[in-house]
Amino acid sequence: MAEDLDELLDEVESKFCRPDPVRLDMVELPKGCGGGTHSSDRNRTKAKETLRSTETFKEEDDLDNLINEIFEEPNFDKKPCKLKSKSSGNTSVKASIQAFGKSCSPVYLGGSAIPCGIGTNTSWRACDHLRCVACDFCIVSYNDYMWDKSCDYLFFRNNMPEFHKLKAKLIKKKGSRAYACQCSWRTIEELTDLQTDHQLRWVCGKH
Repeated sequence: MAEDLDELLDEVESKFCRPDPVRLDMVELPKGCGGGTHSSDRNRTKAKETLRSTETFKEEDDLDNLINEIFEEPNFDKKPCKLKSKSSGNTSVKASIQAFGKSCSPVYLGGSAIPCGIGTNTSWRACDHLRCVACDFCIVSYNDYMWDKSCDYLFFRNNMPEFHKLKAKLIKKKGSRAYACQCSWRTIEELTDLQTDHQLRWVCGKH
């Protein structure tokens, strides 16, 4: 039993500590003087101390590694970025709503004396973002011009939206504003609610 215990301790010492000092102690003390007993006791004591120190160092290393893993965890870096990008996304959405959320109500047409902008019941402005839902063209307008009476559908179909071609049918008239898309055209002199002209398929294109 004692021999088995000594062999076990020798194996522990060979794995976890420097074997030279222990073996020297065993050689220096002769067995006849009780060296075997003292050496085995000393070996047990050193083995216990070695195991304790090894476990302590191992626990400290594990703790250091755990702390490093926690601080190196990518989630700590990613979460603030996600929150930041989320807040900036909300800000951009709000800005978009504020910038594009207003549209004309009602939609007005007007002569050259009527300022352009977003028309409301309290702000009489001619819409400058008109679009035709029939031909899907943006409406062009020319201040102080009127359309010649000879204008027809084919003229606008073939020449829209190039001004150097359209001007062949434009006549100068102060105070008027000439509107046209690819399928319809109007000469307006006063503030006019678009809803009163049921033939036009024009809408405010501002979103």
